[in-house]
Amino acid sequence: MIIETDRLVLRPVAASDTDHLVALDSDPAVMRYVTGGIATPREVIEEWVIPRAVAEARYRGGAGVWVALDRLDLVAARSVGHPNPAAASFVGWFGLRAPRHSSQSEFELSYRLRRAMWGRGLATEGSRALVQLSFTELNISRIFAGTMAVNTASRRVMEKSGLRLARLHDCADTSIAGAQRGEVEYEILKSYWDANHFPWAWAARTSADMIA
Repeated sequence: MIIETDRLVLRPVAASDTDHLVALDSDPAVMRYVTGGIATPREVIEEWVIPRAVAEARYRGGAGVWVALDRLDLVAARSVGHPNPAAASFVGWFGLRAPRHSSQSEFELSYRLRRAMWGRGLATEGSRALVQLSFTELNISRIFAGTMAVNTASRRVMEKSGLRLARLHDCADTSIAGAQRGEVEYEILKSYWDANHFPWAWAARTSADMIA
C-alpha cells in the first residue's frame, strides 16, 4: 500500500533500501536514543530488519515499514531521468508493528528520519498518516509509541499526532545517557479518535501504485 501526504510518499520497504537504512542507522545523532549512538550492523538490516518488515506487511493485517520519500524531490529526480529517484528523495522510515504477545487489536508506531530532515514537521506528517490509516482502514483500536523520557523531540511528534502520555517504564538499556529518567509510552484509542475532531485528519491518501 502506498500512502501519500502533502509532502511525503510512503511505500513499503524493500531489500533495495538496504543502503539507505544502513546509512540512516550509522548516524550517531539518529541513534542517540535508540542504541546510545551505536550503528546497526548491515547484516542485521539485511537479514532481520527488512525481512521482518516484509513478513509483517504480508501476514499482520496492515503492519509493516514504509520508506518515506520527499514528494518534490522524487518528482524532480524523475523529471531529469535520475537513475535512482528514491536515492535522491529518501527521508527515513515509518512503521506499524503488531506486538507479538498482545491480544488487542493494536499497533506500535515508530519512525526514524535522516538528521537533515529534522525540524520540518515530516515526522509528525508521516505519523499522522499512519494513525489515520490504522483507525479508518485497518480496524485498529489502539496506537501506542514509546521513547526515552529525555527525547523531547520525539515526544512532541507523538503529541502532535494525537497520542497522549499513558505510562512510564524503566529504561531497558541503562548505558544510554538519560536512562535514569526512564521511558515513556504514549497512546491514542480509536474511541478518542472517533470522539474528537483532528483538523489534520483525512489529509493522507492511499493507493496500490505510486502516484507522485
